[in-house]
Amino acid sequence: MGEELIRDIDEREFIKRLVGILGSDDKGVVVGAGKDDCAILEIGDESLVVTTDMLHRKTDFPPGMSARQIGWMAAAVNFSDIAAMGAKPIGLLAAVGYPPDMPYKEAAEISKGMRDCASFCGTSVIGGDVDIHDELTITGTAFGKSDGVQLLRRSGAKEGDLVCVTGTLGGAGAALQALLEDMNVDSEFLKALFEPIPRIAEGRKLAESGFVTSAMDTSDGLAMSLYDLAETSNVGFKIYESSLPIDERVKQIASNSSDELELALYSGGDFELLFTVNPERVKSLHGESYLTVVGEVVGYERGVSLITGNNENLAINRKGYLHMKSSGEI
Repeated sequence: MGEELIRDIDEREFIKRLVGILGSDDKGVVVGAGKDDCAILEIGDESLVVTTDMLHRKTDFPPGMSARQIGWMAAAVNFSDIAAMGAKPIGLLAAVGYPPDMPYKEAAEISKGMRDCASFCGTSVIGGDVDIHDELTITGTAFGKSDGVQLLRRSGAKEGDLVCVTGTLGGAGAALQALLEDMNVDSEFLKALFEPIPRIAEGRKLAESGFVTSAMDTSDGLAMSLYDLAETSNVGFKIYESSLPIDERVKQIASNSSDELELALYSGGDFELLFTVNPERVKSLHGESYLTVVGEVVGYERGVSLITGNNENLAINRKGYLHMKSSGEI
């Protein structure tokens, strides 16, 4: 048997192995590598959250994106992790490798996109690095702080809690499918994919409520996120098909209900928040138009399943968007 290659290792398994090597003995590190959407560092009476993400032209930026949208996306993937923690964004570092033959105007537009996304999230780009690279590569590092609220964590879901999501599901996946199949859609249809919105305001509200028991973002797809939460909290999930807030874009391009469900469950890029709430407290949040209750937390042994309109209990597969076709995130 030959030497094990990275391409043959599942992304999450690869990350687990590297995290096992890295570790952390620093008492100021509350949450270290690989354990949540962000690392958490204790700074005096507050907590600092930090996350980083690397994007590449060939694998992460679909054809048709403008330079400004590329910059926006590079910032948004990081701020979405900050949102998932319920933290207040306080800055973004950006290290960019530019192809030497890229026009300056395009590089400037990428910077404007990062600036605009940071501004939308209530902060700014505070520094970084530039270099020459064969392929456009952008690594963002976002910072946030607890700002007096209890941070949201992936761990903490309890049997009987209700499962909720913000916004709608599958819009980015529908846009990508339309793009790849050369469907006749307008620029507004593609915005869900090209200009994802980090749910900073929603994350802050959820953290301030004190009622959320676990949370993460859905950038890798609802199904994959459910499995990640299940593993971290040692629980299972029962999701109701009839309750899923499927994006109108999905309904426009899907040929049948099975295709709609596939996009809602397994396509990534939505940047919504998936979270669990104590059932006795959910009424306090029900007035918020941005959330939908889609299921409930069950015992770990029951796995992650979907209750269909015919009351069938079907297993939800552990699949979604994975970076390891070309890159990974720790």
